[in-house]
Amino acid sequence: MKPQNQTNLKIIFALTLVHFTGDFYSAFTTPLFPAFMAKLNLTLAQVGLIAGVNRFLSFIVQPVAGYLADRYQGRAIILGGLLMAVVFIPLSGIAGSYWMLMLFIALGSVGSSMFHPCVAGMIPLYSGNRKGFSMSVFNTGGTLAFAVGPFFITAIVAAFGLGAMPATMVLGLAAIVYLWAAVPSPESEGMASLGLIGTLKKQFGTVWKSIFLIWMVMVLRAVVGQSFMTFMPVLLVSRGYSLVSGGLMITVFTLAGTVSGLLAGYFTDRTGSRPIFLASHLLMTPALLMMLSLSGSWIYAGVFMAGFFVLATLPLGVTLAQELAPGGRSMVSSLMMGLAYGLGGAVAPVVGRLADLYSVATVLWAVAFIPLVTVPLILMFPVAKQKTPG
Repeated sequence: MKPQNQTNLKIIFALTLVHFTGDFYSAFTTPLFPAFMAKLNLTLAQVGLIAGVNRFLSFIVQPVAGYLADRYQGRAIILGGLLMAVVFIPLSGIAGSYWMLMLFIALGSVGSSMFHPCVAGMIPLYSGNRKGFSMSVFNTGGTLAFAVGPFFITAIVAAFGLGAMPATMVLGLAAIVYLWAAVPSPESEGMASLGLIGTLKKQFGTVWKSIFLIWMVMVLRAVVGQSFMTFMPVLLVSRGYSLVSGGLMITVFTLAGTVSGLLAGYFTDRTGSRPIFLASHLLMTPALLMMLSLSGSWIYAGVFMAGFFVLATLPLGVTLAQELAPGGRSMVSSLMMGLAYGLGGAVAPVVGRLADLYSVATVLWAVAFIPLVTVPLILMFPVAKQKTPG
C-alpha cells in the first residue's frame, strides 16, 4: 500500500487506542513499587531488577517483532500482544512471591513490546503529509496512558488493595473487542525472501550512521526518563508523600510529555526535528534539578516542567528515523522505541543499587546531567528538508 496524501483519522485513532490500551496497563507497575516493596519486603535493588527486566524484554522483543512485521502481514502480533498486557499485568496484584511478581510483569512486558513497532510502523501509511504530527498523536496515546494509568491504579489499590487489580482486565478486554474490528492488517514491506542481514542492509545500508546517532540520543534520553519515572515515586514516598501522590507524580510528568510531544510533532513538520531536539535536551537538566529541589505542592510544578522536556522528543526520533529508512518502518520504530527504551531502562538495576548505597536523591541528581551529553550528538543529526503541511 502506498502512503496516502490525506490523513485517515479513523485508523490513526484505532492505532493510537492500541497504544493507549497497552501502555495503560504497562503503567500500573512503576507507581506500585512502594506497595510491592511493603507486601513482599523488596529492596531497591530488587525493584531495580524488576524494572530492568521489564525494559530489557522491550530491548529483546521489539526488534524481533519489528523485523517480523516488516516481512509478514497479520494482526496476531498486535492483538495477541495487547491481550497479554491486559491479562498478565493485572495479575501482578495477586503475586505471592518476588519471582511470581517478576513472571507476571515480564509476560505483560513481552505482550506490550510485541505490538509497539508494528503499529508505529503503520502510522506513516495513514498519516498523509502530516507524518510528524500523526506520530505525535500516536505517541500521545502512550504518554496519556502513562499519565492516567498510575493515578487510576494507585487509587484502586489504595481503596481496595493489590488483590483488586485483576478486575481491571474488563476495560482492556472491551477495548480489544472494538480493535478487532477497527485495526487493519499491517502492510508487508515485501522482504520475506531476504534474511535478517539482507533486510538490515536494504533498510539501513546507506544511512546507518545517522540512524545510530539518533538511536544513541534516544537511549540516553531513555536512561534519564526511566530512572526518574522508576525512582521518583520511591523518593516521594520516602519524603512523606502518599502512594497516590507518587502515582500522581507520574501522571503529571507524562501529561506534560503529552502536551510537549504534540507541540514537538506540530513544529517538526515545519522546522525540522533538530532544533526541537536541541531546545528540549538543553532545558532538560535545569528542569530535572529544579524538580529535585522543590518540596510541598510546588514539586508538581517541577514535575510538569521536567516531564515536558524529557518526553518532548520521544516521537521525533521515530519520525526522523522512518524518514531516513522508509523501507523498514516497523524495524526502525523498534530500534527507536524498544531497543532504546530497553537499553535505557536496563540500567535501572544499576541505578537501584547505587540508590541503596548513596540515596535515591543523590543518584537522580547525577542522572539529571546526562542530557547535556547528548547535545554534541544532536548537532550531528542530518538536516531533513521540511515542507509545511497543506
